[in-house]
Amino acid sequence: MQLTQINGRTVTPICLGTMTWGEQNTEAEAHSQIDYALERGINFMDCAEMYPVPPKPETQGLTEQYIGNWFAKTGRREDWVVATKAAGPGNTMEHLRGGPRHTRAHIHQAIDDSLRRLQTDYVDLYQLHWPDRNTNYFGKLGYVHQEADETPIEESLAALAELVEQGKVRQIGLSNETPWGAMRFLHLAEKMGLPKIVTIQNPYNLLNRTYEVGLAEVSHRENVGLLAYSPLAFGALSGKYLNGQRPANARLTLFTRFSRYNNPHCVQAIEAYVELAREYGLDPSQMALAYVTTRPFVLSNIIGATSLEQLSDNIDSMEMRLSDELIEKIDATHLNHPNPAP
Repeated sequence: MQLTQINGRTVTPICLGTMTWGEQNTEAEAHSQIDYALERGINFMDCAEMYPVPPKPETQGLTEQYIGNWFAKTGRREDWVVATKAAGPGNTMEHLRGGPRHTRAHIHQAIDDSLRRLQTDYVDLYQLHWPDRNTNYFGKLGYVHQEADETPIEESLAALAELVEQGKVRQIGLSNETPWGAMRFLHLAEKMGLPKIVTIQNPYNLLNRTYEVGLAEVSHRENVGLLAYSPLAFGALSGKYLNGQRPANARLTLFTRFSRYNNPHCVQAIEAYVELAREYGLDPSQMALAYVTTRPFVLSNIIGATSLEQLSDNIDSMEMRLSDELIEKIDATHLNHPNPAP
């Protein structure tokens, strides 16, 4: 895979994630994180119109608003490669345009609202947050085929092309996408002479390596980089939730709805990875992050932190190099605990 740039700029291997801003983090804390990440050389930031998480009407859009206020306050918009996302359909999203879709009208409205909150006239990367069709994402298994009431990909792609032509968006990407979806967007872009996707933002971590099954080949053959989200599995790979611990203000303590990474099989796998990290004298979080960052199909690893201490430790992982021996042991652990949180 050759892709290292978005909008002509080489992006850092670590991307600043923002989905806690407006829920677990105040605006002042968000601005401190932006300042600190910039000091450490990070130049890539990812957000979404639905953030913060968990999504709810009273906080929707605060994350982008906080970022926009930082841009207005500092005048340093050009220091950042900015990515954001247009939400797709879902039962919990009725507060957003009456239920967001990836129709032409929705996509145009979504980008205009995001640009207003971000206080900028363009975003470097615009992504469809999840598919506008019935398929498997967010951990869903057991595919059931259904074609009712879905926006044609041709319509969504043509709308994104209009945003590129207007200068509001420089490049486009997908998120929570399948191999079929990615290849369909690529095929239609070539067939219709429209912009091609350059990124896929999907979950990828030691508990969920399903990206390797089909999409990693797409990344290499089609030059579409993975933006890996949840690299620490909502913090679970740090080991801080083991033995029934629930640290105050931690995400899985505050929001019990997030159960993807705390089933018994996950706990067994986390115990094994934490033990392996300690065997090599490594911080478990940094080992987990370094594994993700160094995979050849990963363009950037999206980290999220609620404190500057966490952010510092996460960024430090960018310098960690894992030995071949350790990689082999990580892969052996994966074989013993394969994808407990797909």
